Amino acid sequence: MVRTTQLYNRLAFSLIEVVFTIVVVGVIIMSLPSMTSVSSKSIENSLVQEAIFAASAELNQATSYYWDRNSLDVNGTSSLSKVINLNNDCNATTKLRPGHINQAKHRTCLNDTSITTTADTNDTTVQNLNNAVGSSDTFEDTTGTFAVSAEGYKEALTTDVSISFADFGAATALNKNIKKITATIKDSQGNDIVVLSTYSANIGEVDYEIRSYQ
Repeated sequence: MVRTTQLYNRLAFSLIEVVFTIVVVGVIIMSLPSMTSVSSKSIENSLVQEAIFAASAELNQATSYYWDRNSLDVNGTSSLSKVINLNNDCNATTKLRPGHINQAKHRTCLNDTSITTTADTNDTTVQNLNNAVGSSDTFEDTTGTFAVSAEGYKEALTTDVSISFADFGAATALNKNIKKITATIKDSQGNDIVVLSTYSANIGEVDYEIRSYQ
């Protein structure tokens, strides 16, 4: 008598398959916190980089202003920034100070050499460095609740720009010929994220020859 064995299709998992699945799922679950941390760190690093760019833009904008509201001649004969006679070293006749080149189109002192003070206030008629002082939102969370917004930012950042006289020694502090411009990016708790500084000196501007065409 021949005995035959009939094989049936199995519709279930074997023990080894179940164990393997549990191991894979466990590894994925255990790695989720690390993946979340890496993603969050990447967002924070990107935010810091953008904060640096924003601070740099603030400094570039500030340095494009006149050094001071007194840097322009009151008679309006020139739109170029002139040297303010802070150290009483501007010649009242030649309008030059030591180191100036006695040629046209070069740096000169103000026509009114009696102006020896620098303004530390904003001026609506003359865009000077003091107009750059202030605070403004840099990256604003559009949800208004400091939750992750569509842009991926987790909180609002603020740019603070301040102007002070540079102090490289007694002479500089006394004459106040150099201004220090500082742009600070702060988070919503007021902590500094990025602080960048640059300097602007009371040296005036040079003019340029204008080409004429026939």
